[in-house]
Amino acid sequence: MIVGVAVVELHVHGSQSLKEKRGVVRSLVQRVRNRFPVSIAEVGGQDTWQRAVLGIATVGGDARKLRSVLEQVVEFVDGTGLAEVVGSDVEIVPFPHEEIGGDDDGDEEGE
Repeated sequence: MIVGVAVVELHVHGSQSLKEKRGVVRSLVQRVRNRFPVSIAEVGGQDTWQRAVLGIATVGGDARKLRSVLEQVVEFVDGTGLAEVVGSDVEIVPFPHEEIGGDDDGDEEGE
């Protein structure tokens, strides 16, 4: 399993209150969720009027595909014009694990 994570720092121009900024962030988050197979949430800048940090995550088996999806999300957010992307970072992390389970009947081999 491979985990892809992106952090996107935004500047919300013209926002004069937390309520205005949160409306923009909510709109961005919903648009991303509707278009891409990722999880997304505001993870920083919650108490500022014009700054927001979004955390985005996805999992899969192909590192190149995950990186591509996350880069497309960053481009999409920037292209909406709702906020300026002032910084972003994408990381792909292999997540080692052992397979869980086995036979559906619960019997061990050799019994």
